[in-house]
Amino acid sequence: MGQPTAWVLHVDLDQFVAAVEVLRRPELAGRPVVVGGRGDPSERGVVSTASYEARAFGVHSGMPLRVAARKLPDGVFLPVDAPEYEAVSERVMSALRSLGAVVEVLGWDEAFLGAETDDPEGLARRAQEAVLAATRLHCSVGIGDNKVRAKIATEHGKPAGVFRLTAQNWFEVMGDRPTIDLWGVGTKVSRRLAALGVTTVRELAAAPAEALVAEFGPRMGVWYHELGQGLGPVTVDDRPWVPRGHSRETTFQQNLTTPDQVRDAVRTLALGVVEDVAQDGRHVVRVALKVRYAPFVTTSMSRKLSEATTDAATVVAAAMALAESIEDREVRLLGVRAEMAMPDDADPGDRTPVRGRI
Repeated sequence: MGQPTAWVLHVDLDQFVAAVEVLRRPELAGRPVVVGGRGDPSERGVVSTASYEARAFGVHSGMPLRVAARKLPDGVFLPVDAPEYEAVSERVMSALRSLGAVVEVLGWDEAFLGAETDDPEGLARRAQEAVLAATRLHCSVGIGDNKVRAKIATEHGKPAGVFRLTAQNWFEVMGDRPTIDLWGVGTKVSRRLAALGVTTVRELAAAPAEALVAEFGPRMGVWYHELGQGLGPVTVDDRPWVPRGHSRETTFQQNLTTPDQVRDAVRTLALGVVEDVAQDGRHVVRVALKVRYAPFVTTSMSRKLSEATTDAATVVAAAMALAESIEDREVRLLGVRAEMAMPDDADPGDRTPVRGRI
């Protein structure tokens, strides 16, 4: 008998946030539930999660709550309750760890499992049973020979199913699908690929690597070329997740209409980000600013710092400098993000926390 095969499983909770809310309010089962903001669709905010019943009406994550309310005049709108979702997520991950596999947490509602087994479907079913017993929630499981294929496989197993995607059936399953169905390819990238004459996964796999590198750069061009072939990392890492950065953003109930209002808001957000970064004790290497103009046009800008820093004043000053590029238009949302040096990056020096308060 040969050695067991190494597999990657991707576990994804079905409509996680909405499902948690339905567990707390059983009378909502089967109804279109939308979770976002403070739960008031008359206020500004976006959809965090929509139940399958709500999705049937075209409601999806990231959609403005007001738009969702127009699509769902009889929908149930609920506020985001992050502490509750975090508590349920902890139970989910504990259940997965009980299976003896390596567990790499990706977020509240998803994780990779790494295991050597002759029966990956059996392991997937045990994962579903363990999560259901611990939380009364259902999950879908994708099975793959690497993380990319496992992640994509999950979509073919939804809801509450199991699907295997490997090198053997990659092109059979994915070859004729549009590139936007790939993990990591969004609307903008798919349009850029289409401009190159690449519209399907099979065409992406066959595209000359040099053409993709010319369009997307040496790192992402190679990544997209490999993605078309379903190639990706195979190692599941159970080390605690380390954030690349911290961000804060606010959707204003009334548009900001003057430069002073914008500057004050950017400063407040930057100070909040500085406090978050200080908890990590890592150096900031880049600062970014997100702006959404009225009615709903979003742009972003960033600048790499001249050197990695732990100085709070430098981080805030970088955000304020970016704010000078904001157009003289009404602003409905602002966000500030600080990207940090990762533990595996070259050591930028003393790992002291961000200093001082502005």
